[in-house]
Amino acid sequence: MALSYTPLVQARENSTNAATLYTPGAGETAEIVLKISNLHTDSVLVRVFHDIDGSTYNEASALVWDFDLDAGMFLSLSGIKMDENGSLGYRSSIANALTATVYGIVYS
Repeated sequence: MALSYTPLVQARENSTNAATLYTPGAGETAEIVLKISNLHTDSVLVRVFHDIDGSTYNEASALVWDFDLDAGMFLSLSGIKMDENGSLGYRSSIANALTATVYGIVYS
């Protein structure tokens, strides 16, 4: 049986603060694909974070920092490996502008 990615979570943050998207459950590891869509009419600065041992979202845990995502476009990141100790987060320069969807294969 082939493994396939399934939707794990979808979010649309109503602020410009960094927000947690996904953390694997206790005893789980996951291989993640993240897609972030810009639904706003203007370009948006996007930050993506993967803190491997908590949920501190800053330069030290950044995968993407102030990526200029044009209106109507999306950003896709794949191959992110996570365990129960880490978390995946994102931030937008404009509130309610982005929809973030996490797909993954979760191993127990």
